[in-house]
Amino acid sequence: MLNYGVQFSKVRHVSHSGRLLVKRSSQHAIRLMATTTLKSPKPKKEFAASYEAKAVEEGWYEWWNSQGLFKASSADFLTVHNGSEAAKKQPFTMITPPPNVTGSLHIGHALTFSIQDAIVRWKRMNGYDVKWIPGTDHAGIGTQSVVEKMIMKERGLTRHDMGREAFVKEIWKWKEKYGNHILHQMRRMGASLDWDSEFFTMDKDRYEAVENAFMRLHNDGLIYRDTRLVNWCCALETVISDIEVDYKDVTGRTLISLPGRSKPVEFGVLHDFSYKVIDPETDGIQELTVSTTRIETMLGDCAVAIHPNDDRYKSLHGKSVYHPILKKEIPIICDEQLVDMEFGTGVVKITPAHDPNDYACARRHQLPIESIFDKLGKLNSNCGLPELGQDRFEVRDTIIQKLSEIGSYKGRNDNHVMRIAVCSRSGDVIEPLLQPQWYIKCKELAAVSKKQVENHQMKIVPEQFVQDWYRWLDNIQDWCISRQLWWGHEIPAYQVKIHGNPHPDQAGELWVVGSDKIKANIRAVELLEKEGYPQNTPFELIKDDDVLDTWFSSGLLPLSALGWKGRQGESIPNRYPIQVMETGFDILFFWVARMAMLANHFSDHKIPFETIFLHGMVRDAQGRKMSKSLGNVIDPLHVIEGISLQDMKDNLLHTNLPEKEIGTSTRNLEKEFPNGIPPCGTDSLRFALVQYTQQSRQINLDISNVVQTSYFCNKLWNLFKFGLPRLQQPDVDLTLRDVDLKSTSLVNRYILSRMANTIETCQKGFETSRLFESTDALRRFIVEDVCDVYVEFSKSALNRSDLDQQEKNSTLRILHACMDTSLRLAHPFMPFVTEVGKQ
Repeated sequence: MLNYGVQFSKVRHVSHSGRLLVKRSSQHAIRLMATTTLKSPKPKKEFAASYEAKAVEEGWYEWWNSQGLFKASSADFLTVHNGSEAAKKQPFTMITPPPNVTGSLHIGHALTFSIQDAIVRWKRMNGYDVKWIPGTDHAGIGTQSVVEKMIMKERGLTRHDMGREAFVKEIWKWKEKYGNHILHQMRRMGASLDWDSEFFTMDKDRYEAVENAFMRLHNDGLIYRDTRLVNWCCALETVISDIEVDYKDVTGRTLISLPGRSKPVEFGVLHDFSYKVIDPETDGIQELTVSTTRIETMLGDCAVAIHPNDDRYKSLHGKSVYHPILKKEIPIICDEQLVDMEFGTGVVKITPAHDPNDYACARRHQLPIESIFDKLGKLNSNCGLPELGQDRFEVRDTIIQKLSEIGSYKGRNDNHVMRIAVCSRSGDVIEPLLQPQWYIKCKELAAVSKKQVENHQMKIVPEQFVQDWYRWLDNIQDWCISRQLWWGHEIPAYQVKIHGNPHPDQAGELWVVGSDKIKANIRAVELLEKEGYPQNTPFELIKDDDVLDTWFSSGLLPLSALGWKGRQGESIPNRYPIQVMETGFDILFFWVARMAMLANHFSDHKIPFETIFLHGMVRDAQGRKMSKSLGNVIDPLHVIEGISLQDMKDNLLHTNLPEKEIGTSTRNLEKEFPNGIPPCGTDSLRFALVQYTQQSRQINLDISNVVQTSYFCNKLWNLFKFGLPRLQQPDVDLTLRDVDLKSTSLVNRYILSRMANTIETCQKGFETSRLFESTDALRRFIVEDVCDVYVEFSKSALNRSDLDQQEKNSTLRILHACMDTSLRLAHPFMPFVTEVGKQ
């Protein structure tokens, strides 16, 4: 790594008076570096005829790391001496958004590491005490899902066949394999991370922090248990978060294949059926017709709703209808929030246990709420039919047949437009299901985080996301943090099961928290006494089988990544807060906002970040989301090292994709990468990705742009091939001198002016989090100003027979300044080629 030991702000090659100024590394930094023990040999690189990324990059990362250059305690970042007084360097701390150990890093991760590494290298060059912390995320639902698919594919077993303990052991094996591969990918990206601070969200320290945080939040009254409607994945048998829900739009009758089913399921069809009005007026409405895409859920209907201002149904206010299958009376209610008079018949069936809008309506009207499906999506005992245990989609035909037999089925519309919620992990259709879960109260926590941005304590860039931050925090709902998985942080909670007669005034379940059963038992005794139970009431503690949402553990990282254990009375870490939290805008709310809320609570409202820096989502050149099934997911190593089309297709065979999707992916690969991907190198990939950040929401990545950037690397290489032999001539005097702009040539004044402007633009780009402005200015300076203008001028000038030594030295000094400045400015983005140039 370039050990300049000099601030960017001091790399002012042209002063306000127009004099050439080139600062050097401090002797202090050089002396300290000389005492460092080498563990890896320093690579020896010769300037080859042309730029070859592999040859240039090989060996440097190992050498940098062995020198301790990535550690906050290394020589490069120690105390700066100013005369006889020592001034402590300003700390700069960042954490990586921890990649999931579900597989390999993709190009979106590469963008994050490219931006973050540029920032931390720039900060080091400016004299900051930098600590950049790496980590990986256990990714509960994602990792469990891919491992279960792998085991089914290889052994034909489900996790239930194996049992929890054996299955979790398999996940740990997966984590070791793919976690190590991810760390290798980080290194190949040149990420200058402090590996001594590496974390895994389920390692010992993080596990303790998560457990303690849960118990403290519970004791503070912020965590509670409630039964609510959740996003339920029947295939995975767990609740999932909103971010794990994808949506499929259909514009008419569509057959969709779902996991575990031999036949595709029909969507995009609107079914009509009727309810008979009880005691109708003689010449009034005799029945109400409703339209639904989920006719099977009518078994859970508890009411039908009309709009209170709908004149058609004024006579039905306060009346009821007869349920044709359950053979019971259900009320007609008026609800202006739910019912649109202009849509369909203006009558809506209310199925509160399987629709979020109906659920809200039922809560408003105190209607009974009963689920008719179990956790596997099969009819339960509430369904009122002998077809107990029938699948939710198969029962659709059963209902249509029964309604048809009694004349209540009114037909279907095959051209209905609808949006289907699908689990992103399993591909199964989400079933809204009423389930008891653990929740965090978020209103007060959100208000604190919103105020910190309003008061400019926390900065969000680009500013366009500030209003998104406010809007989301203003409308925040309580956060469901429990998951019905086997892989993750076990919830330290126990249900207190009373033996014998329960307390007559006690309604609902009793729960206590504790890090182990002994502590939980003590709390249970205290709770029973508080609730008025007789002394020595017999009870049993039942451990909660659920685990915590992955976002809960990652939400604690501003503290836990710095070593915080979450113990009562523990002080916050010295390096808190994080200076810059850089990540994709798509997880601003799912991760960043939750980090802010949790960290604020445990730090007594001290901001978790000074700046939140957001970048766009990487998509393919056509703007499509990266997806394995589309064959457009790009491994950064494939861009760095190159890969043939055949190898890309062969890699698909080692995934969990169904055969049909492998075929689709193969065809897409053949279309997008007919010649594979040529080797571009790490520097080219990093530089190109950072340039893309001017697209703040959606980055449409075209690999040809990365290939073009490799030509830029070659341009920089050729600049040094031209300059070094001339600078190393024995008669050349490169002693630093001021340049008198009045007496020097016009072209010298031109290049010095362009150099000063480029330095200023690059500096400003970093300061304003607009790194693409830095890369754009740098590319134009090196290609258009230095190579196309000054190098050509130098060739002509240095070949003149009448050139005196003083003029020659002056020209070469400025050429040297151009080369040196180019290296310094390019280094944060292109660390490998600039290291070779500097060495």
